Amino acid sequence: MNRREFVKGSAVFGAMMAAAPSVLRAQGAGRVFKVGMIGAGGRCSGAMAQIIEAAKNLKHDVKLVAVCDFFEDKAKGAAKKFGCDEKMAFGGANGYKSVVASDCEIIVTATPPNFRPIHVEAAIKAGKHVFAEKPVAVDGPGVRQFLAAAKLAKEKKLALVAGTQRRHQKGYLQQALAIQQGKVGQVLGGAVYWNGTVPWVRARGDGMKNDAYLCSNWVNWTELSGDHIVEQHVHNLDVANWFIGRYPRTAGAFGARTRRVSGNQYDFFGVDFDYGDGVHIHSQCRQIGGTSGFVGERLRTEQFEISGGGKIQKVGGEALALGGDKYELNGNVYTIKDGNPYVIEHEHLLRSVLGEIPMMNEGESVAMSTACAVIGRISAYTGQTIRMSDILENANSPYYNLACKPTWQDFEAGDVAMPEFGDNQAPLPGKAWGQK
Repeated sequence: MNRREFVKGSAVFGAMMAAAPSVLRAQGAGRVFKVGMIGAGGRCSGAMAQIIEAAKNLKHDVKLVAVCDFFEDKAKGAAKKFGCDEKMAFGGANGYKSVVASDCEIIVTATPPNFRPIHVEAAIKAGKHVFAEKPVAVDGPGVRQFLAAAKLAKEKKLALVAGTQRRHQKGYLQQALAIQQGKVGQVLGGAVYWNGTVPWVRARGDGMKNDAYLCSNWVNWTELSGDHIVEQHVHNLDVANWFIGRYPRTAGAFGARTRRVSGNQYDFFGVDFDYGDGVHIHSQCRQIGGTSGFVGERLRTEQFEISGGGKIQKVGGEALALGGDKYELNGNVYTIKDGNPYVIEHEHLLRSVLGEIPMMNEGESVAMSTACAVIGRISAYTGQTIRMSDILENANSPYYNLACKPTWQDFEAGDVAMPEFGDNQAPLPGKAWGQK
């Protein structure tokens, strides 16, 4: 039974919720993966195009069966672009529920990060495999919610692949393999960077409600994006965690807002992440136009310098020869191959679903890298040293339940109140933030 026949034959919408994902076969080809999109902006549409390309590389195909976005016109546009019935395009903050209830077997989600925990949780509970763009939360409660969903995915044997594409990129994988094989020694410290400019600013339209304005201009609001240290810099923090092999214990940070013209985020952050045993990573990120830009990682072992994704150079000597065609970590199996890592990550997802490799689950790694960025931001906003345990374990910490508001629950209930700090305002170190 194909999707059109199924929808036509359904007496009530609830029947869709009970329907198990079906497996289609392409003419003269392999399997047709039925995919749903939660989000229809540039990143989610890009991910949809990349999973289609990945399927073709594996001699399979993809069919979009449902799509949603806060803005219904965007959802309809994506439906038209990818050949989905417009009746299966949904708008509003609750539109994801209709996508989850469809007969898709894989969900691709790339919405404002504030919504990522509930979207992934709903997809996993419904038995869907998931590609989740990074970051996966904006605060401690969201990180914990996502970690629980990742654990459930393992229990249900569902794939959960994250948008941390460096973990699927040849140069980084070869470096990780060399570290794993003991060729360079342990990482003893270093620095990670994401220095660039504000991606975009969208002004508030006449008569636009708070929820629509925040979702439209989400990249400039901490409550929607987590601030740029979370939304962007999480990539570089993920590399540090990966190559060091553990997560930081504390974050001590500073930052400020001096140049931005929209939202309530900071312009820059500087963070000292303490990994214990004398290992420190300096984190530097900014979004200021007219300044020098650099995105990358520079790490150090006793004898080698590691340039993320590039060379491993012996101090005062030659570069280490890198190679290998497979890398394994925590049950995840990565093929090391040339190509677009944004596509290869989807190949790994699909190969997991096909049973060609163990079921891939990157939930913990992306959640913990998100958590690193979150404690860095909280430290800068408050001027306090923040422990990882403050947001993950210690329920008595004032930061454990510190949530960015409005929350995803507020958006689902209707229009929302504006954040504590409005346009062109920001928290000040030394003063409480988000606490009554």
